[in-house]
Amino acid sequence: MKHSFLDQYSDLDSFIHRLDPRTKFISSLVFIVVVVLTPIKNWQTFANYFLLIATLLIISKLPFLYVLKRSLVIFPFVLLIAIFIPFFKPGEIAGSYNLWFWRVSVTYTGLLVLASVVVKAWLSILNLILLSATTKFTDLLKGLKQLGVPKIMVLILSFMYRYAFVLVDEVMRMRQARDSRNFGASRLRQLKTLGNMIGTLFIRSYERGERIYAAMLARGFDGDVHSLRLNFRRTDACFGVTFGIVLASSSILFW
Repeated sequence: MKHSFLDQYSDLDSFIHRLDPRTKFISSLVFIVVVVLTPIKNWQTFANYFLLIATLLIISKLPFLYVLKRSLVIFPFVLLIAIFIPFFKPGEIAGSYNLWFWRVSVTYTGLLVLASVVVKAWLSILNLILLSATTKFTDLLKGLKQLGVPKIMVLILSFMYRYAFVLVDEVMRMRQARDSRNFGASRLRQLKTLGNMIGTLFIRSYERGERIYAAMLARGFDGDVHSLRLNFRRTDACFGVTFGIVLASSSILFW
């Protein structure tokens, strides 16, 4: 599995790439909060939000197809959660349908809430793609640490990013070994084999964690990861102020 799945375009050279990770993280957090708090009735405001994030994506030089494919991944999960809202939200009925022995009704209010969830989720994921694709994950962890995020959370994120790929590679090897042994039994036997694979993966992960922790202690690990500090420059301050002004101007209808 590719180890640059999240930040494979972090080596590009653009104005966004050169910003301090703390600047990008705080800007992304503010953007998501403002988007979530904006009422869905202000469609012009959401159009302004999209223009803002689209401009930053263009400046970052990220490939269009990459951003589009990554952003569309969120839709199945959003629809899975919010697809039933139009049927249960009270309000003026937009249409009624017969579903087997039940008659269900769709309301305009429910459709508006569904549109709100989808639009806000898509804008938020575009913002997160911009953050993750233009920032090396190690630099982002450094920024989180210097922002005062508890070091235990930073360590968990660091190990998760480092060893998620190791576990995926382990699963792929186990799957290849299973297929090479002619995995063509009955469905019950297949489920039993999959259960054994999951159990084996859990045991191997636990044992690997113990070995890694022992190796870290042997090398003097004291619970803290030491790294070079990031430098906050005047460019970061100017970008943060400009981004805040543009975001506030875009949401003027809301306020």
